[in-house]
Amino acid sequence: MRLIRQFLSALLGALILVSAVVGSAVPASAHDAAESTSPAPGATVATPPEKVSITFNKNPLRLGSQIVVTDAAGNSWADGDVEIVDNVASQKLKQGAPAGAFTVAWRVVSSDSHPIEGSFSFTATAGASGATPAPAVPTLSTPQPGVTATPAPVPNAAEPFPWSLVIFVGTGVGILVALALMAKRRLTAGSEDGKGQR
Repeated sequence: MRLIRQFLSALLGALILVSAVVGSAVPASAHDAAESTSPAPGATVATPPEKVSITFNKNPLRLGSQIVVTDAAGNSWADGDVEIVDNVASQKLKQGAPAGAFTVAWRVVSSDSHPIEGSFSFTATAGASGATPAPAVPTLSTPQPGVTATPAPVPNAAEPFPWSLVIFVGTGVGILVALALMAKRRLTAGSEDGKGQR
């Protein structure tokens, strides 16, 4: 009877431990997420904007933030450091950006200190003031006049799978199995001792 009580107490303690570990792991796995961008993903704007920005659901940390803006030729148009005000990270662009497609790749440290990243693209129909027009050389990827190009799909910025949660749950299950085996051995040994004494 005493062994059964010890087993139940150990089992209850293990369940409380696993619940505490899983409960603390769940909030840690929910990283910040981008809610919107300016320009919007796949948008067509009249001229390249003075800056691009990403709005998050929480305030990102200022440490290690990076926003890279490149044109179709791979030239970088980011000017200066990333500016973070509350939950908005923005990057100024150099003057004189040409017309065409732009790709914005961003990386920030979320409020829970985990790095998150993503990208989006937009198209400017005309260059900014002072921009040197690029020669129009048609290629296979250049749309015909009057045809609107289909924007490239935006990569999925979904949260990575919370492997830490799986590890914590696996550890908790392992502890429960070990406790059950120990209790079974003790019960078996106790019953054999009782038979031997008779």
